[in-house]
Amino acid sequence: QVQLVESGGGLVQAGGSLRLSCAASGRTFNPYAMGWFRQAPGKEREFVAAITWSGGTTYYTDSVKGRFTISRDNAKNTVYLQMNSLKPEDTAVYLCAGRTYSGNYYYTRNWNYWGQGTQVTVSS
Repeated sequence: QVQLVESGGGLVQAGGSLRLSCAASGRTFNPYAMGWFRQAPGKEREFVAAITWSGGTTYYTDSVKGRFTISRDNAKNTVYLQMNSLKPEDTAVYLCAGRTYSGNYYYTRNWNYWGQGTQVTVSS
């Protein structure tokens, strides 16, 4: 069983920065990729960013390109999301996810593991 635990969320003013962390544990942890999704109240869960665990290839949704950076530390089984130039529309619960195979990163059904989420609130 794999567990994912997010941290680093909080309240920040527009234009500010936050760094999210996701620590993974479990004997079977060997992902193909790790990623971040977000879900705002009344909205569907949406893909934010992903990184392949072996090669470090990154993928981003268009709305965060140039502002967010995903990275990983394989030795610590941890993935990060550095969020800069935050906007009020970035307000959401951010969830860490892991998957064991390649494919379309945008579909939530393709991800095997999920964390509980951490709240990010950006004030205007």
